[in-house]
Amino acid sequence: MEEKGQPISRSVDAEELVAEGSCLVSLIAADAVPEDEVEVQVGSREFAEACRSLDHRSFGYKVTKRVFDILFSGVVVVVGFLPCALLSIAIAVDTKGSPIYTQTRIGKNGKTFRIKKFRTMVVDSDDVEKYFSEDQLKLWKRERKVDNDPRITPLGQLIRAASLDELPQFIDVLFGHISIIGPRAITVDELNQHFTLDERKMLLSVAPGITGWWQVTDRNRATWMGGSRQMLELFYVQNASLSLDARVFFRTFKAMRRGQ
Repeated sequence: MEEKGQPISRSVDAEELVAEGSCLVSLIAADAVPEDEVEVQVGSREFAEACRSLDHRSFGYKVTKRVFDILFSGVVVVVGFLPCALLSIAIAVDTKGSPIYTQTRIGKNGKTFRIKKFRTMVVDSDDVEKYFSEDQLKLWKRERKVDNDPRITPLGQLIRAASLDELPQFIDVLFGHISIIGPRAITVDELNQHFTLDERKMLLSVAPGITGWWQVTDRNRATWMGGSRQMLELFYVQNASLSLDARVFFRTFKAMRRGQ
C-alpha cells in the first residue's frame, strides 16, 4: 500500500574497463543509497547491534521493568480471561470474523512480530480504498488514522472508547515482544517514512509499549507530518526511567477515563 518508506534498492550499472592491465571499479548510479545506509538495513544484524549500542538504560532499570511487565501482565491475563472470552464471542458475531486482529510491527532492535488486538473494524478493513474518500486515504497513508473511520463497527467504537482493544497485547508483553510502557509499536513503512536512520536506531533501542508518552500527552494533536509525534516518541527513549514510566502508567488511566 505505502509507496513511501520502502527500502531503496541500489542500482548498479557495472562496466569492466581495462586500463594498463587493471580493472576499474563498477560505476554506481546517481540514485544509489549511501553506503552506510545500505549496510545497516532495519532487521539486519548490524542494525540490531547499532540499536543495542544506544541502549544506555541501567541493568537494574531493565530488570525492574521486565519484572513489572511480567507480574502486571500475568494478573491482567488471568483476571481478564473470562471477560475477554465473552468479548471475543461478541466480536465474532458482530464482525463475522476472527475476534483477534494481528498485524506485523517492528520491535526492539528491528525484530518484527505480530501484534494482537481485539478486532474493532470490519473484516476487510485492510482494503482501505473501499472505505476511504480520496482525502481520507491521503491522511491515512501519512498518519495511519483518520477521524470518523468508517471501518470501525458500532461495537468496535465501544471497545476503543474503553481501550479494551489493547488487552490481547498483554500476551505480547509476556512473550517479551513489547513492554507495557514504551514507544508505540509501528509498522516498517511508518518507521522508514517518518524517522531518519539515526532516529530509527534510537527508537528501536527499547521495546515498544502498549502505552507511552505520546498516548498520555498530545495524542490527538501530535502528527507524523508536523514532526511532533516523532519528538514525543524519541523523548521517551532518551529519558526512559522508572519515574517517567510511573508518570505514563498513571496518566494512562486518566486518558482511558477521557475515552482517549
